[in-house]
Amino acid sequence: MSTPLRHYLDFERPVAEIEAKLDELSKLSVSHDPGVFDAEIEALRGRAERFRRDVFARLDPWQKTQVARHPDRPHLHDYFRALVEDFVELRGDRVYGDDQAVVGGLGRFRGRPVMVMGHEKGADTETRLRHNFGMARPEGYRKAVRLMDMAERFGLPVLTFVDTAGAYPGVGAEERGQGEAIARSTERGLTLGTPMIATITGEGGSGGALALAGANKVLILEHSIYSVISPEAGSSILFRDRAQAAHMARSMKITAQDLIGLKIVDRIIPEPSGGAHADPAAAMAAVGDALEEELKALSSLTPEALRQQRAGRFYAIGRNLG
Repeated sequence: MSTPLRHYLDFERPVAEIEAKLDELSKLSVSHDPGVFDAEIEALRGRAERFRRDVFARLDPWQKTQVARHPDRPHLHDYFRALVEDFVELRGDRVYGDDQAVVGGLGRFRGRPVMVMGHEKGADTETRLRHNFGMARPEGYRKAVRLMDMAERFGLPVLTFVDTAGAYPGVGAEERGQGEAIARSTERGLTLGTPMIATITGEGGSGGALALAGANKVLILEHSIYSVISPEAGSSILFRDRAQAAHMARSMKITAQDLIGLKIVDRIIPEPSGGAHADPAAAMAAVGDALEEELKALSSLTPEALRQQRAGRFYAIGRNLG
């Protein structure tokens, strides 16, 4: 059986070459006596795994940015299928319309009723256009507020999955109150009387990400990023040159390892060797285990205690770093 077509990043090329040889040898094995190439195939698999492990152990911030944006990385609908049973999507903001950049609804997470929502970037041309590449308009954030209101009314925990380059910057979005909608969504998360856990699954960009991350606990996958602005946009503003994006990524402290030290996130979820795109099922299972553990720890807190814990968490960011 041939290896499924994959998208390889530039620094993954050594692994790509080995896996191409492995695929060729596997095809030869099918056309010859079974087992004749088993030793060579196993040796190549081991070599590919070692290369992959070594490469991903020393990624720089710009390379991590590319991994966070990898098209094969699990998206929101993948997480819903893997972790949420009986999912019922709830659409519309009851003001203007429905924005599919933010998708959410009711479901069961490992037997527990929950409200789930997040950014969906899309997986191909059709779905990327439908979901606007995960860049929400005001109605997406107003839908998030509506779902959080519903969650508090029925005492449901809220699980959010953040993966966006940022809120949509179009004229129509600004005319309909983009900034106010982001602020209201952030405020609703901070005032929620039920447990809320946010997970940065890919790219967490600017206020568009924070609007779904005003949570009691903010988790992040090992190779995800979370930043106030994209490296390209920051480079364009500061240097008038988007080619300086790699330098900006190194300076901005946007990786999970930087963010845990700054107390901006609470927990790093390890990814499989080669990143979440190399083994999506294992990555999503790890996210599920972390969510279950954090949710259990928060479930005994009263609404007021949850609000106090959340406020204390955000007030502590930036203190005593010196």
